[in-house]
Amino acid sequence: MFYRNVISELKKWANEEDRKPLILRGARQVGKTTAVDMFAKDFDHYISLNLEKKEDVEIFNRNLSIDDLIQAILLEKNVPYTPKKKILLFIDEIQNSPPAVAMMRYFYESPKNLYVIGAGSLLETLMGEKQVSFPVGRVRYLFMYPMTFEEFLPAAGEDAAVKLCGEVPLPEYAFPKLLKLFHTYTLIGGMPEIVKNYIKTRDMVTLKPVYEALMTGYLEDVSKYAKNSAMEAVIRHAVESAPLEAGKRIKFQGFGHSNYQSREMGEALRTLERVMLLYLLYPSTETEPPLIPDKKKSPRLQFLDTGLLNYFVGLQGYFFKYDDLHSFYQGKLAEHIVGQELLAIDMNSNKKIPFWVREQKQANAEVDFAVPYKHYIIPLEVKAGKTGSLRSLHQFLDRAGHGCAVRLYAGPLQLTETSTPSGKPYKLLNLPYFLTGRINAYLQWLVDGR
Repeated sequence: MFYRNVISELKKWANEEDRKPLILRGARQVGKTTAVDMFAKDFDHYISLNLEKKEDVEIFNRNLSIDDLIQAILLEKNVPYTPKKKILLFIDEIQNSPPAVAMMRYFYESPKNLYVIGAGSLLETLMGEKQVSFPVGRVRYLFMYPMTFEEFLPAAGEDAAVKLCGEVPLPEYAFPKLLKLFHTYTLIGGMPEIVKNYIKTRDMVTLKPVYEALMTGYLEDVSKYAKNSAMEAVIRHAVESAPLEAGKRIKFQGFGHSNYQSREMGEALRTLERVMLLYLLYPSTETEPPLIPDKKKSPRLQFLDTGLLNYFVGLQGYFFKYDDLHSFYQGKLAEHIVGQELLAIDMNSNKKIPFWVREQKQANAEVDFAVPYKHYIIPLEVKAGKTGSLRSLHQFLDRAGHGCAVRLYAGPLQLTETSTPSGKPYKLLNLPYFLTGRINAYLQWLVDGR
């Protein structure tokens, strides 16, 4: 059982004065149940309901008032009610019971010593199908992703590395070890079951059945959120093709070398996005806030986990040939792991980080990520080595009202002052890949000078 950062967010939620019932979102197998189990140690009583079990879902089918429902749950699980005792109620796979979802609004008015968390990986899809929705304004959301590099380090027993990652700026001597560890993390990915097996055996061969089991489980889920057999086939194709298309800008029409039309494939990919198996990152043309994605342009595909991508695309062997993640798979793998780390930073929102484009007939430009910071939009480029071209980044800066940019690469931390070809001065933060998760602290260091 690895400590997850979401537990800190759960503790903050538990201490909120106007605490609402919490919905924990995330794809299957990212560790939602385990995280809640660990969080439960702070409570006097812990009640865990799994609504895939008939006896647990039946409690919500009795059409009870909220007071009677709470009493029924306590009685069923043999938990005595004492006003001074803290009780955590966890309702897992809540999408299997529309009455349970409907009751979440009333838990907001339940006794203050009762803390309620609901979770499920197919929520939005099944709720849309059954026309049941969560009450707006009466529940709180947290979003959970695969393990980040910051979470991987303590799981791997690298406590000294954890401490060093927290220092801004990073000490120069820490770079070689952390880059090596990040290479390993990128190789295996952040799925908890994979990380657990790797740390136990340190053997990549033993991970093959675990990767296969994960993908098989996702494919088996397709029938649960496809509205008919025809759409089931489309979604299944999308799941199987997503690792092969990850890191690329895609078109819905003919996605994954298929004959599927744009409308049906778009519906399939958006369904998979709702269950958080993949993400469609749209470009923006803005250099000043607000950062508005342009959904008329083709998106870039972000898959759930880079380790799964590596396995199913067959990239794992390349990790032992190259020191720089940008040296193979056309640099898309480096962009993908950076995207995965950026997504996981804000667990209170499911906002995606867009990229920036300038598309003209004679001069296209594309910056890998555009990150809001205070009243700025900061361009982030993922580039190889020390001399990678920054042409697109320069085009962004020439249009921006500031002079700050970040390059994520396989080199040491460096802050330089330079200028664009047009003569605009700017500060360039050269940041090692493995510090992506600390981007907000480094943007403060870059922009505010501290």
